[in-house]
Amino acid sequence: MSQRISDFDVGMLLTLDALLRDLNVTHAAARLNITQSALSARLTRLRQLLNDPLFIPAASGRGMIATPHAIALQPELARLIERFADFVNTAHLFAPATSRRVFRIAATDNPAAILAPDLIPLITSLAPEARIAFTLPDKARIADHLEQGEIDLFVGAAEDAAPGLIGSSLFEDTFVTAQRRGHPRGNAPLTLDEFCTFDHLLISTSGGHFSGMIDTALAEIGRERKVSISIQSYALAPMVIVSSDCICTLPRRFLQRFDHVLDIFAPPLPVPKFSMNVFWHPRMRADPAHMWLRQQVMQVARAGVE
Repeated sequence: MSQRISDFDVGMLLTLDALLRDLNVTHAAARLNITQSALSARLTRLRQLLNDPLFIPAASGRGMIATPHAIALQPELARLIERFADFVNTAHLFAPATSRRVFRIAATDNPAAILAPDLIPLITSLAPEARIAFTLPDKARIADHLEQGEIDLFVGAAEDAAPGLIGSSLFEDTFVTAQRRGHPRGNAPLTLDEFCTFDHLLISTSGGHFSGMIDTALAEIGRERKVSISIQSYALAPMVIVSSDCICTLPRRFLQRFDHVLDIFAPPLPVPKFSMNVFWHPRMRADPAHMWLRQQVMQVARAGVE
């Protein structure tokens, strides 16, 4: 049985279909865009495999007549070709409105907090049956997880990516400093002395640390600040700030979402900008669903660029 199945190819199935439709060698060959001799060779092979003449010359001398066996094959042949077409098109078509695909994006807390609030409603509006998951990346295994399809995209800094991945820049952002509305210091621009005097909230992605890049920048100008609160989640930061007199310095695109309850200032010291990138495995380069996901991520990322 397996040997007989392997003897068939798509060309022979399409040949049988064309002959059943046209009942004419010349017309069927034109439909398939092959020569009449090539079609005749396929028909000879079909007759051998199916153990039936399949077509005999018409009494009028024009065209052919299908045998009962060939006619009996026609309905299932049409369904088989249709199913094969569906199989081929599955890899090349993506319909967001009906897709149930699960998209998985590995991102640290910073880019997730910046992208997710806009990306999630965009995807759910365009692909209501799809699902999206944000996961924390295992940076040592990013390439493996992308290659194995465990995640679709990795969003992070360029230095966190592995060789061999395809990458694209998403956005560049600056840091700003925020305090709660009605803060005792008022809402005048922050001075460096105030910045160093007030309690700070710091986000430690690895957990529990009280020093970061801002402290490094202060040390370079011979100053230091007081970090009294260390948390691991960006989502918690606005709640802590609005309920305390702490200040914090975080990405502008994250904090500006809360400017109705926060005063936002430029930090009173030079702080480097940072860039965020998206990476994927080369095997997903031409996958339509993946291309669509990348397009949505790019749209959201660049919409926030002023």
